[in-house]
Parts: sequence; C-alpha cells; structure tokens
Amino acid sequence: MTTLTVQKLGHDVGAEIVGLTADRLLDPAVPDAIRQALEDNGVLVFRGLHLDPEAQVEFCRTLGPIDTSPGHHPVEGIYRVSLDTAKNSSAGYLRATFDWHIDGCTPEDDAYPQMATMLSAKAVAETGGETEFASTYSAFDDLSADEQQYLAGLRVVHSLEASQRRITPDPTPEQLAAWRRRPVREHPIVWTHRSGRRSLVLGASAGEVVGMDAQQGRALLDDLLARTTAPERVYRHEWSVGDTVIWDNRGVIHRAAPYEPDSPREMLRTTVLGDEPIQ
Repeated sequence: MTTLTVQKLGHDVGAEIVGLTADRLLDPAVPDAIRQALEDNGVLVFRGLHLDPEAQVEFCRTLGPIDTSPGHHPVEGIYRVSLDTAKNSSAGYLRATFDWHIDGCTPEDDAYPQMATMLSAKAVAETGGETEFASTYSAFDDLSADEQQYLAGLRVVHSLEASQRRITPDPTPEQLAAWRRRPVREHPIVWTHRSGRRSLVLGASAGEVVGMDAQQGRALLDDLLARTTAPERVYRHEWSVGDTVIWDNRGVIHRAAPYEPDSPREMLRTTVLGDEPIQ
C-alpha cells in the first residue's frame, strides 16, 4: 500500500501531494491512493511535477476512461486550454470558464458529467489566470436540515446559452443559433451520489429553477453560489510552470481568474469521463 504525504491547503477543499515525482505517479498502488485523497480533499495539487502529456494521459487512464475528442494537441487525450485561437480554435468559448461551473452539465450527447479533470501548466499568465475551487459537498453539508429538504425537491434548467450570455449578453443571431444547438438539460439542485454523499449542482450553466418565478429562482441560485464560494471556502491555485492539479468534478466547482486574450497562458487538460448521472 502506498502512503502519500498530503498537506491540507484549505478548510473545505484542496490538498498538496508532497514528494511524489512524475516517474512514481504510475507505481501500481499510487492511483488508488490518489483516488482516495481526491475523495477526501476534492482538489489535489502537485507542485513542479513537470508531467509530460503522454504520462498525464497514461495516469488519467488508471482512474477511468478519458475523453479523446480532438483537443488542438498532437497527443490524444490532451486538450489545449488557451485564449490564443492559433492554439485553440474554440478559444472564444473559454471565456465562460471565468465563471464558476461544473464541467459536463450540458453535454452534446448522453454523457454524464466528468469524474475528474487534470490540468498541467505549460505557460502561465503574467497577471490573472489563477484557478479557484470550492466544494459543493461541503456547501450542501453546511445547509440547515430545512434547507436541505427544500432544495432536494427543486430542479434547474442548464444550458450553454445561460453560461455564454454571462460574457456575451448581446449575441449575434449566429452565436445564439450555435449556443442553442447544444441540448438543454434539467438537473436537480441536489445531486445524491452513489457513495451516499450529496452535493449542490450550481454554476454558470444554471439558468432557471423549474416552476419558480424567474427573479425568485435567480435570487435562490445566486445566493447558494455566493455561500458556496465565500472566500473562506475557496482554494485559489496560483500557477507555476510544471504544476499539475486534479479535481473531483462531481463535488467541486471551479473557475479561472480572468487573463488577457494575448496571454501566453496554456494549460494541458485531460478529462476522466464520468459514470454517474446527476440524480
């Protein structure tokens, strides 16, 4: 059995794995230890790991099947996160990541939300570009019993349009048509996981509460998000080249701090696919 050195970084979310080198990441017992540490802490940080893309993909495959959709990178399973359209032709959509979100709430097919996401820093921004994380497990646990019971009966409509309108409030007809080609999804606010844990499903894609007045629903969603992401509940990672971070997408919401469109910031992302519906 492998014992990891885990140092807590935040009260609710985040821990650093200390002393684990890239060449040990694929030791037979390490993936199970990482999986448990991820369950316990939500976000794991490996400072200065300098993981190469092939090794990143290989490690993520030990956690589960990965997304191999075209990712603007020669290594299958790597998606290049950059606002430079020469590096990522979909860069315009990435500005929506400046808002809190869960990956995979509005898939184009019947895929479930991602299990986990890993990012490695190839280049960092001069200013901005930090990534913030908050635990939606802890946010649910800290609600009163009455709030938990009330929210368990509510459902929310999620859409790409809702998230994109936050950064482009006056879209062109072409932009609007492109957004609306992505299916709209309806999810419960409270996600009851197979493990028995419960979390809140919040973020930029959440547009309206089913059966609730639009203004009232928006106020409820905004209040829950503000409480979930209060400063004392957030871990903010300040990137250095070579850092790697992985998070449990099922119980953590995240966002990138804004950075300039011409920034050299480039992250290499690998996504571990989910096998659990929001229910």
